[in-house]
Parts: sequence; C-alpha cells; structure tokens
Amino acid sequence: MNPSPAALQRAIGYEFANQRLLEQALRHRSAGRQHNERLEFLGDGLLNFVVAAELYLRQPDADEGDLSRIRAALVRGSTLADIGRELGLGDWISLGMGEKATGGHRRASILADAVEALFGAIYLDRGFDAAAEVIRRLFSGRLDHLPDAEALKDAKTRLQEVLQRDGRPLPEYSIVEVTGAQHRQQMRANCELPDSGEVFEGRGTSRRKAEQDAARACLESVFRVTSQA
Repeated sequence: MNPSPAALQRAIGYEFANQRLLEQALRHRSAGRQHNERLEFLGDGLLNFVVAAELYLRQPDADEGDLSRIRAALVRGSTLADIGRELGLGDWISLGMGEKATGGHRRASILADAVEALFGAIYLDRGFDAAAEVIRRLFSGRLDHLPDAEALKDAKTRLQEVLQRDGRPLPEYSIVEVTGAQHRQQMRANCELPDSGEVFEGRGTSRRKAEQDAARACLESVFRVTSQA
C-alpha cells in the first residue's frame, strides 16, 4: 500500500486541487489504464520550456548551442531520476505486480517519467504558472550551479572545432569491425586525421558510441584535450 500523498505534496511544495491528477501522474502503465504517459508527454514540454527560459535569463552571453547543451544536461533522464529519488517518489508510484517484483520503484526511467508526469498534472490542475513555480523550485540548486557548456560538448564536436581552429581537414570515421549478436553488438571504429595519417581506435555498442570513443582518443593523444561526452 502506498503512503499518504500528503507527504509527497509537502515535499514538492504543491497541493493538488484535483487529487485524481496526482494519482494518475503516479500510475505506471503496468498498473493499468489511466496511466501517466500522456501527463509525462505534457510535463516534458513544460520542463523544456521553463528550463530554457531560465537559462536564457541566467546566461545572457551564451549562444544557442551552449544553451541547448546545458538544457540537455539539466532535463536528461538521469537528472530527473535524481530528483525523483530526492523526493522519495518511488514510495508513491503505483506499479503492476511484475514491475514491483523487479524493483521498478527504483528504476531510473520510471522515476524520471513520474517526475515529468507530475509537472504535467500540476499544469492541468492549476495552470502554467503553478507548474513553472514547482519546476523552478525543484531545479533551483542545479540552476544556481550550471555545468560548463564547453565541457558538455561531445568528443566529435570538440575534435572538429580544434581542427577547424588550426585550419586542418576534418577527421574521417570508419567502422572496421562489428562483433556479437544483433541485440548485443560491439563495434570498433577508426578516426583518421587525413593530413597526418594518424589513426585512433574507439569501441562502443553503437556506431555513434564507437566513433565518439575514437574521437576522444584522438583528442587526448594529439591535443591533450579531455572530453566527458
């Protein structure tokens, strides 16, 4: 049996006028009909806009690319799941028996979806301003300590920028090996610098990941640049 929703509403700083919206926001599709996926869709749009507006005001000198990278870091699933854990949201989510048995209340994707669904439910309950206020409050600490946009660039982007800065041709990527079953493939990619002939290898479970890994190896070896992405 889930605990009383009153404690959760105190945690998020919002009391629902329509408690059914709260119940729906916390109902995973495994628990039956009237689940939270439509509310999640609505909350995702609200979250992206509110965070974008905050970044626009807080980062007056940032360009579109930097703003987009910072927003993506703030609204990604892992961040939302962290917020869900901070709220103890798993204690209130309604799950089907199968999800309960496999620890669904701790699963990052389920927590993240429920957080977005809460935003959508608040919007339907009392409108945009109420939802925006809750979003800003729950993200206040993260908005006050924004990540560095440069560090958020992926390895391929950073490598391209370094090469363009030096007037060098862009790298060439190729997949040189694919192993494993279709659903568990491992790929090996090369990143070649055409003007020097240097080749750097990367590995990953997809073409994108393997190429990013190869670009990262090139950055670290040739330019002594590290990339987190």
